[in-house]
Amino acid sequence: MRDYFSVIKKYADSEGRARRQEYWMFCLINVLISYLFLFIGEAINDDYALFAVYTSLTVIPSLMVTVRRLHDTNRSGWWMLVAFVPLIGAIIGISVMMEDGTSGDNDYGTDPKATPGSI
Repeated sequence: MRDYFSVIKKYADSEGRARRQEYWMFCLINVLISYLFLFIGEAINDDYALFAVYTSLTVIPSLMVTVRRLHDTNRSGWWMLVAFVPLIGAIIGISVMMEDGTSGDNDYGTDPKATPGSI
């Protein structure tokens, strides 16, 4: 949950880098909460209103954590557009998100894995 709330706190920040753990934990928790709202919505017959509200509130944080994750692999945020290439775009996108970030400083900031004073 720490990684989820970290992303929510930096909801409009595309600067810096995001570790794999931060990105994937946010994705996992985001999907679980989305399904929770879908199930609650089905139980109270609200025609997906709760799900739609939650999804609209988490679109920007999702995009920004993706940009920061791409920065960790020393790629521009524009690499998100590869997802629009049918079939191969999803494969490339997932493989890029699963890569380890560049060690040390890169064009987008300091290594988030580095502890203070180790570099």
